[in-house]
Amino acid sequence: MVERMKIKDEKFISWVEAKKILEKRAADGKELVYEQKNALEHLKKFSKISNKKISELINELSKIEKLKERHIMNIINILPETIDEIRMLFSNEMVKLTEEDEKRILKTVKKGL
Repeated sequence: MVERMKIKDEKFISWVEAKKILEKRAADGKELVYEQKNALEHLKKFSKISNKKISELINELSKIEKLKERHIMNIINILPETIDEIRMLFSNEMVKLTEEDEKRILKTVKKGL
């Protein structure tokens, strides 16, 4: 029988952290449900950054006042390479980034890689 996960708390995490959680759960002998298996496969393909670099990026991006935790995690997960990609990430957000903010985010991401 598959044990369902219970939600104890919610917080924004990087794809790398999510991958580690799912891999640990599978390694502990707990069967992953369908959605978890799919998520793990996706994360194995698209997680592109180390924990050390994530910490550095979080530290730098936190200095941009307009960015909330969820924005920072989206930036870290997607690692935008152009201003247009940054604009797309924020297209449905209430936050209005200035061109200076966008350039700063892009510079930070490029420096972090």
